[in-house]
Amino acid sequence: MKQLKFLLPALLLLVVTSARADEGMWLLQLMQEQHSIEMMKKQGLKLDAIDIYNPNGVALKDAVGIFGGGCTGEIISPEGLILTNHHCGYGAIQQHSSVEHDYLTNGFWAHSKEEELPTPNLHFTFIERIEDITDVVNAKITAGEITESESFTYQFLRNIATELFEKSDLKDKKGISPQVLPFYAGNKFYMFYRKVYSDVRMVAAPPSSIGKFGGETDNWMWPRHTGDFSIFRIYADANGEPADYNESNIPLKTQKHLTISIKGLEEEDYAMILGFPGSTSRYLTVSEVQERMEAINAPRIQVREERLRVLRQEMEASDKVRIQYSSKFAGSSNYWKNSIGMNKAIIDNDVLGTKAKQQEAFATFAKTQGNKDYIEVIGKIDHIINNRKQNEFELTCLSETFGAAIEFRMDEKPFRAYVKATKEKNKQLADSLQNVMKQEYERRHNKDYDHEVDRKVAKALIPLYAQLVSAENLPDFYAFIQKNYKGNYDKFVDDVYNKSILANESNFNAFIKKPTDAAIDKDLLVMYRNSVVEKAKALSDASSAPAKELQLLRKTYIRGLAEMNAPAPAYPDANFTMRLTYGNVKSYSPKDGVHYNFYTTTKGILEKENPNSTEFVVPAKLKELIENADYGRYALPNGEMPVCFLTNNDITGGNSGSPVLNAKGELIGCAFDGNWESLSGDINFDNKMQRCINLDIRYVLFVIEKIGNCERLINEMTIVE
Repeated sequence: MKQLKFLLPALLLLVVTSARADEGMWLLQLMQEQHSIEMMKKQGLKLDAIDIYNPNGVALKDAVGIFGGGCTGEIISPEGLILTNHHCGYGAIQQHSSVEHDYLTNGFWAHSKEEELPTPNLHFTFIERIEDITDVVNAKITAGEITESESFTYQFLRNIATELFEKSDLKDKKGISPQVLPFYAGNKFYMFYRKVYSDVRMVAAPPSSIGKFGGETDNWMWPRHTGDFSIFRIYADANGEPADYNESNIPLKTQKHLTISIKGLEEEDYAMILGFPGSTSRYLTVSEVQERMEAINAPRIQVREERLRVLRQEMEASDKVRIQYSSKFAGSSNYWKNSIGMNKAIIDNDVLGTKAKQQEAFATFAKTQGNKDYIEVIGKIDHIINNRKQNEFELTCLSETFGAAIEFRMDEKPFRAYVKATKEKNKQLADSLQNVMKQEYERRHNKDYDHEVDRKVAKALIPLYAQLVSAENLPDFYAFIQKNYKGNYDKFVDDVYNKSILANESNFNAFIKKPTDAAIDKDLLVMYRNSVVEKAKALSDASSAPAKELQLLRKTYIRGLAEMNAPAPAYPDANFTMRLTYGNVKSYSPKDGVHYNFYTTTKGILEKENPNSTEFVVPAKLKELIENADYGRYALPNGEMPVCFLTNNDITGGNSGSPVLNAKGELIGCAFDGNWESLSGDINFDNKMQRCINLDIRYVLFVIEKIGNCERLINEMTIVE
């Protein structure tokens, strides 16, 4: 029972290091309880807690939501206009692009609502309600309905969400989706009622030469000059409720939208960000940080680097391939560079030393308390990590190579069933299975897939995997290659990509006409994928028990840290739920003799211009505007045009697209990146180095008006000067 007791006062006041105003991804529902609202006011906030989060009414929280499946977006007009990052909207922009309509290169501007493009599978999600259900979960554990370990499982979390949702007053409301998640390592649980809108249309996107200016080179770097924004709109039925796409749908009349301020900003101004940070690991031990570096980041870097090399070469040679793979390339490149920067920052910022000091302090505290669980917990964590590290390394290699990078694969089940149905002359079933197989073929050969590009990726990565993993731990198909191909990986890959049932339409149709088990048995793609799946299962099974044990140990460790560090307030790790972070507009000095200003201007765009690099091309129209200083009301008092600015807000992946708000809650920018020197921030916040890179809202409006000629959008917004 002692393990189950939730130490509410201590956990709400948990810290790992001394509290700092700019550190923290705070839960909106605990602002009053944790006194974080008082700290925000000391920093300069001019609002009350109820203005930010009102469980019984409308507040700033209701103008912010989840864009797609991994970003944040904010409502900037009474008619459902969404502002998010260009890189968040990139998949949608790419989805609508073709060689004939290359919106990635040329940008897209809808000059009327009729021109706004429906975007299948794109959603926008509001948080309708948040409830603390910790007592409900703990009661089930106490009653023996579930074990403590089971409280972390997807199955339990889904079941409890459904159970509580069915009892709620929202169960019959359109678009409501329930979600339950653990916080503070399972010491606390919250339920979220999410309202999901599925008719989201593309409205505006600058050309990539603005939206991705700087490309890979500038990613995670400062100074920055990237116009990283795109605009979409939510459509709803006549009653303002979520509805699938329909021509009769109308723009959503939003209950809350953000006022935009173009008054400007100064260093040390208050800055606040609302958004959905994806994942942090601020409470790791030394051994866990080392595992992150060696078993996850290191193999991810190697595999992605090789894949990116192949894709870069193919994309440069073909506009068709460039458009097909642009979104995949950007997604892979982002966390390739992040992993490189994180490993470097962990060393440069002495994160291991900081964690070691934390552990020493905790060991002393545990002995003082005479608490056996606390005394033993770090040693038990270290033991598990040391025993599982090699397995985690191999699991990362496998998932990065065969899960994320090489796309060609086949599910043999419908093909086997089709053979059986044909033999039994069950025409109705055979016809149904034939449709399933056609869908499988079309899924593999979709518009964003090129068979020859994927072949080259496979030829590069299959040998690399053999270098990373010891021979005895390779999937079985490697032994097949040695025996039947004398180790010739290229020849094996060619046979897979040429001869498989799914390799081309001719092979597929031949199987449909003459289906046999023998054809499936000799299909190299089937053998290869089954071998990979078998290895993945073995590695996953091996990691399952240690992972469950670690969850309970972390729960104990975080509870102990709570007791040790009370009464200073703090926050649980990020888990893609709504959080608030606050701080100030702030410059920084990354190393001796170097100081970075807190903002950049369009002057830097021309300084970086390089017509020979696709990353640093400046569109002719933008160059003309800059050279003529034609900035309208968006210019600084000295006539320059701001582009990006820095704050010391605490963000991570998932915060992309988040609104940056001033002391009055007015929109001043859009968060889109972190800085290179502090990429260890997901593990340890560095007060001196950690910076959030934001796009100045004035540059957004300038581009919309002067480049996109979309003053109609400006007129929708509420702007204060």
